[in-house]
Amino acid sequence: MAQYDVVVIGTGPGGYVCAIKAAQLGLKTAVVEKRATLGGTCLNIGCIPSKALLHASEMFSEAGHGFEKLGIKVSKPKLDLPAMMQHKSDVVDANVSGVAFLMKKNKIDVHQGAGKILGQGKVEVTAEDGSVSTIETKNIVIATGSDVMPLLGIEIDEKQVVSSTGALELEKVPGKMIVVGGGVIGLELGSVWNRLGSEVTVVEFMDKILGPMDGDVSKNFNRMLKKQGMSFKLSSKVTGVEKKGKGLAVTVEPAKGGNPEVLEADVVLVAIGRRPYTEGLGLDGAGVALDERGRVAIDAHFKTNVDGIYAIGDVVAGPMLAHKAEDEGVALAEILAGQIGHVNYDIIPGVVYTQPEVASVGKTEEELKAAGVAYKVGKFNFSANGRARAMNYTDGFAKVLADAETDRVLGVHIVGFGAGEMIHEAAVLMEFGGSSEDLGRTCHAHPTMSEAVKEAAMGCFAKAIHS
Repeated sequence: MAQYDVVVIGTGPGGYVCAIKAAQLGLKTAVVEKRATLGGTCLNIGCIPSKALLHASEMFSEAGHGFEKLGIKVSKPKLDLPAMMQHKSDVVDANVSGVAFLMKKNKIDVHQGAGKILGQGKVEVTAEDGSVSTIETKNIVIATGSDVMPLLGIEIDEKQVVSSTGALELEKVPGKMIVVGGGVIGLELGSVWNRLGSEVTVVEFMDKILGPMDGDVSKNFNRMLKKQGMSFKLSSKVTGVEKKGKGLAVTVEPAKGGNPEVLEADVVLVAIGRRPYTEGLGLDGAGVALDERGRVAIDAHFKTNVDGIYAIGDVVAGPMLAHKAEDEGVALAEILAGQIGHVNYDIIPGVVYTQPEVASVGKTEEELKAAGVAYKVGKFNFSANGRARAMNYTDGFAKVLADAETDRVLGVHIVGFGAGEMIHEAAVLMEFGGSSEDLGRTCHAHPTMSEAVKEAAMGCFAKAIHS
């Protein structure tokens, strides 16, 4: 029977990063993974493949609509969907192979099969062929991630009614697609198929898309997506999906009740969120407690109520983001090695990888108002940014929120080309308690999109120069 210091169940971003860090710190480490490949949902059927399709569809759209303005004449681009899907698969293969290499490099044992916690210090692994083995360890880390949240009464067949998994595998562009849910996943995948030629309608229960994000961002981004051809039904809910010939009849009602309408669709994408994945882990038998939302309950050091059992990532409270899981994985490995591990949950950036991108870190205006915090706002439009004009990417803005008294930056929100890359200077600034003046007086290269972030900061403590 194998003996380890740490056994991590699940090899998504949280799990494999935790395992690598633990091994780097000298702990004998193993991972348990039920998939044939490592990397979890993120690398196999989530973050990575979706970004491959987002980029490819953006290039397709740019070739068809953006080249001429730059003086580039090409014939109308033709979509080769199988080749685009092959690109996606190649990207996935490269990434999961990379994780497998890192396991070998760091001398981490990989146990292929479904993991079940038998109790303190014991994990049972059931391989695909049915064979069962048991491994012993001082510490168990639950990093099993999350699964698709189902919509009550709607059966997902991954052909016509799909989750994010099926939406990444469609064999042809649907004539009409209805996306249930105006969150990150729904908007990203909806925008992919919209760019490739589908007529996309988003049905969102709330009165705004991107619910937790800054209201200013949501309103303006909604307008941008409409310009791209996407339609929205806000404050609405899908109450039924029925087969109708080769298509689907989708019943939509006002969120607060009222007269229903029936919409036609070829594909319905259910993207109303994700839920912690704890199935088959044996948590009941091991005595591991869950919270009221079915997440593994942990303390400030990622420990469950059972000694030697810990949990990180989507399976615990907090934003379901790969980078949050990674940071938790590193922090936990440090704790298990006797060091001090910590995650600052106030400064975790969020990005929507559409075109333009949306990126956010820290507090929104709505959150500051609700908390009674006096704040200042600096905002700068990319339409006044030289680099944005040069690239024809003038949609969007950068917005900085700072404490009215101390000038400490409390939140930064960006809608624009490359927003996901620009948000990190704000994250670093906020991590060190920086002010809008610190950011506004930091020299930025010209011409760059990032100058808009500097100008927004200047608008907080003084005045922007170029607006």
